[in-house]
Amino acid sequence: MQPARIYRFCLASALALFTTGCGPYYDYRAEGMAERQMDAMVFIEGGEFMMGNPGGWSVRSDTLPVHRVVLDDFHIQKYEVTQGDFELFQAVTDYEPSNKFYDDYRDENPDRYESELPAVASWTDAMAFCQWLGDMSGKPVTLPTEAQWEYAARARGEMIRYATENGEAEEGITMAAGPTPHAWQGRPYDEMLPNPPGSFPPNPIGLYDMSGNVAEWVSDYYREDYYENSPVLNPKGPETGLELTFEGITDTHRVQRGGDYRDFIGNTTVTRRKGVPRLSSEQTGFRCAY
Repeated sequence: MQPARIYRFCLASALALFTTGCGPYYDYRAEGMAERQMDAMVFIEGGEFMMGNPGGWSVRSDTLPVHRVVLDDFHIQKYEVTQGDFELFQAVTDYEPSNKFYDDYRDENPDRYESELPAVASWTDAMAFCQWLGDMSGKPVTLPTEAQWEYAARARGEMIRYATENGEAEEGITMAAGPTPHAWQGRPYDEMLPNPPGSFPPNPIGLYDMSGNVAEWVSDYYREDYYENSPVLNPKGPETGLELTFEGITDTHRVQRGGDYRDFIGNTTVTRRKGVPRLSSEQTGFRCAY
């Protein structure tokens, strides 16, 4: 059995020792996890903003045109979900990661899977975690929509380019990303790691790491031209997304926002968006919303 599988087996076995014939302890672990996650939710008052790149915030055409969006009130987690919490979710629910290479990746780079770092999860895994949290809390928890994510990152739609304390990008001060397109050169690329959530100051409404720690999943399908047709009220993305076939497997792209720790600063603005297959990656993470 490979190390990652041994670890997960041992974690599940340890929990089983407590849960067998001891339902209250099992309930305590699951309920404590849900309570802690829900305590990390921040209320975001809805409102109107101009979504997208106002000019110079991204070189990507898919951030245009700027368009009016109106959102209802919602809640979003102040921190990215950690690997430790994601693995506890797996253990208490017997959840198996959707990416068949998950354990292989963990064996190859165990440092990235330390419990205090952002969770390595596919879109499917992230959605499963959020929905489980909803089941436990009685709230309609899911991944945030792309519009909710940008509105929150911009401190309720303010004209700030980065989701940092002062709206500026300063490596090692307000965020983790590098200053140039090849900032990682000179450092072992595979040894780079994200920071534990909350390592840098939050944006003006108390949300952490929405620029440059890990690229965060949102609920929306990805289409490059979606902004040309986005509805005004509570947009939820297109009905389906760009498809890619690789090694005989066809996957539909979902959206990631915020850039990651291997990105340069210019790729971590609040408007930059990226469409990717739903597989897990060490540069990706998530936070939940409702």
